[in-house]
Amino acid sequence: MPICSCEETINEFETLTRDAGRVQQDTLRKILELNADAEYLNHYGLNGRTDVESYKSCIPLCVHSDVEPYIQRIADGDTSPLLTGKPVTSLSLSSGTTQGKPKFLPFNDELLETTLQIFQTSYAFRNREYPIGKGKALQFIYGSKQVITKGGILATTATTNLYRRPRYKEGMKDIQSQCCSPDEVVFGPDFNQSLYCHLLCGLIYSDEVHQVFSTFAHSLVHAFQTFEEVWEDLCADIRDGVLSKKVTVPSIREAVTKILKPNPELAESIHRKCMGLSNWYGVIPALWPNAKYVYGIMTGSMEPYLKKLRHYAGHLPLISADYGASEGWVGANINPTLPPEQVTYAVHPQTGYFEFIPLEKPKGQELENSASIHYIESDPVGLTEVKIGKIYEVVITTFGGLYRYRLGDIVKVAGFHNSTPELQFICRRSLVLSINIDKNTEKDLQLAVEEAGKLLEAEKLEIVDFTSFVEKSSDPGRYVIFWELSSDANEDVLRSCANCLDLAFVDAGYMGSRKIRTIGPLELRILKTGTFKEILDYFLSLGGAVSQFKTPRFVNPLNIKVLQILSRNTTKSYFSTAYGL
Repeated sequence: MPICSCEETINEFETLTRDAGRVQQDTLRKILELNADAEYLNHYGLNGRTDVESYKSCIPLCVHSDVEPYIQRIADGDTSPLLTGKPVTSLSLSSGTTQGKPKFLPFNDELLETTLQIFQTSYAFRNREYPIGKGKALQFIYGSKQVITKGGILATTATTNLYRRPRYKEGMKDIQSQCCSPDEVVFGPDFNQSLYCHLLCGLIYSDEVHQVFSTFAHSLVHAFQTFEEVWEDLCADIRDGVLSKKVTVPSIREAVTKILKPNPELAESIHRKCMGLSNWYGVIPALWPNAKYVYGIMTGSMEPYLKKLRHYAGHLPLISADYGASEGWVGANINPTLPPEQVTYAVHPQTGYFEFIPLEKPKGQELENSASIHYIESDPVGLTEVKIGKIYEVVITTFGGLYRYRLGDIVKVAGFHNSTPELQFICRRSLVLSINIDKNTEKDLQLAVEEAGKLLEAEKLEIVDFTSFVEKSSDPGRYVIFWELSSDANEDVLRSCANCLDLAFVDAGYMGSRKIRTIGPLELRILKTGTFKEILDYFLSLGGAVSQFKTPRFVNPLNIKVLQILSRNTTKSYFSTAYGL
């Protein structure tokens, strides 16, 4: 994308956001005109009307279970206009790593266009701060299995639905985001072989790489942890111009062999640089000297990986990618210089119609560092009616057939860009840990783990990853936290960590229940090295894509296989004594 077209994109965004209220009305009208024949809309008596008032009075707020019967009919081959005017030809699978099973969502060309609109907007603002010339992106992206439903509809992850479309590739070329690796690597059937070849292709084109990307921070950390283990094999491949025998998938071998030529000088240079690194600090800028930044989703459940990612990135800035979900896009990161912990997303008023449910904390529950509030809701307000400093749940209406759909995300309005709000992602709304009157979310768990993790820093230890479970088979029930550590820890330190975790849950319901023993002592279980890789491999075996994988922060009791993996790999267990024995 030439500089002038970046300027054009920014100017267009400025124009749209100066009159966001009117643009929202136009966007809703466009969505409702396109889908006027949809059975879902007419079931509620909208009957072709396109104004905001009629829409809000006829169409109720909904969650996935409300639209699931319609989506199932699409999957089963019903081609009548159910959710959209035009037949839906693709379905997206959400990551489904919380409940243990994925959800189907409609995907269409209009959603592809809104994706490109968001990506082009954030690229234009990013390029203004960190200009990149003609080059490539080292992208750790992975297609997933594509399944055909009973009715002949292609169902795959939202990311794969994008990657497989030529229009998406064109758009990525425009914003200098051409992947180093051939398609055969992206869509390869074996994740470990694809990852190895992404690293290899990235090294072959190392001078041309201007940015390093993966959908989630977790995938980036995983990629460079793998690099630590395989870098000498990669050097050997480049030196001899022969692909490692561990890459056995014929399509991947053939595609990568075409670009792999003997290059002893490059191999020697990589070897020298790797030997000169201290504990892999700054490996990314060392090997990709023209990279300007590291890019991916880094908020919410990805925050725990930032410390390790910063270690690999050295002096390079980490830029958090845009805010969206499998359901649709919400906002673009137009302030790329902000660190991921402070990032905000400006809502793009043309990519969907947005409403916000105001959430109030009940009196006496205003603990700042607790996300575990059972909020009081008010009627949804429009995009331009939100207030700075207030918190809301996001409701979206998309071009893909979702109407007044509750995303389940809690956001805070940090400010405005012209008349569109800039949102800070707080957490997923769904409760994670709850036994009786206690309510703790993913954010509360993250804060507790961060607090206890400080005790490990003195021992030069890191928490590789973590998850949780509510043990209700004994009475009273208790919280169980699972940790995988970088190496063995002292017993006394781990006992202190169990106590610290227990005390770090400051939700009044939890503290009160612990004091009167209706919730038992928290249990910290230590896992063998490689446990979370085993969980990832299990997720992939179900047909999931690495680019969608999020470590489940809470394991649902129905997710028996993951519980078995955790149980089988537990090496030690420590009970808190924080509230007395």
